[in-house]
Amino acid sequence: MSSLAAFSKEQLPEVEAVMKNFLKQHTSDLKLLEAMEYSIAAGGKRIRPLFVLTIAAGFQGELTQGAYQAAATVEMVHTYSLIHDDLPAMDDDDLRRGQATNHKVFGEALAILAGDGLLTAAFQLLAQADLPAAINLALVQELAAAAGTEGMVAGQSADIQGENEALSLSELMAVHERKTGALITYSIVAGGLLTQQSAIILSLLRKIAGHLGLAFQIRDDLLDVISTTEALGKTVGRDQALAKSTYPALLGVEGAKEALRKELIEARATVRDIQNETTFNADLLQQLIGRFELA
Repeated sequence: MSSLAAFSKEQLPEVEAVMKNFLKQHTSDLKLLEAMEYSIAAGGKRIRPLFVLTIAAGFQGELTQGAYQAAATVEMVHTYSLIHDDLPAMDDDDLRRGQATNHKVFGEALAILAGDGLLTAAFQLLAQADLPAAINLALVQELAAAAGTEGMVAGQSADIQGENEALSLSELMAVHERKTGALITYSIVAGGLLTQQSAIILSLLRKIAGHLGLAFQIRDDLLDVISTTEALGKTVGRDQALAKSTYPALLGVEGAKEALRKELIEARATVRDIQNETTFNADLLQQLIGRFELA
């Protein structure tokens, strides 16, 4: 079995290089570049680009420059969303990925522009990625839907409206399917689009993404309750401070843990469904799914 740690060590530097080089080549204001690079360089788990790469590699084996570019774009969009999430008008947070949030270092105005820059640069990069035109277009459409007004941005809006409201479980899931799940869906489906999978396989990939998007958020909610600021690299207890509905609040800690377990079981089962339909090396993907489990 291949090691996800070894795969990450080998492949993620390619993604980092794509982001760094593209921003340097296509940014004409040095302070803006510094602000964007600050948040990109903060690192993070890089879960989303890893999904792109592990799935593309599972179907195709060798990764192309286009795959690295597609993986870079989703991390750029994700980082933009974190910069904006941390702003005083949103979640008003001072710590992200173990360091001061962007607006604490560069001020609110430049932080907003850094987020805007990363978002638009991501689409510029994806539109000119080293891929067949039909795949470029499919990826651009998929990312726009995931990041925009039917996906992440809509979920963020619903999340803000849900503060100080007692959301039902179904309402909470509807928020997070968009706010958190949409970019995870892009990341997983992108691996299938890059390798030109059938409609049946793409549908199964979307199903996996649905389960993992919810699993990611349930785990995040749990860690906000049971972990520490030092371990997470961001301030814990923010959900309660912002009066947000969460899975532990609705289900209890043990109930949320069980919900997480069930989502991961369903995701793994759907991976096996893909293997029944086509040739797919799922070793790396199964290890990546394992990262969603609580330690």
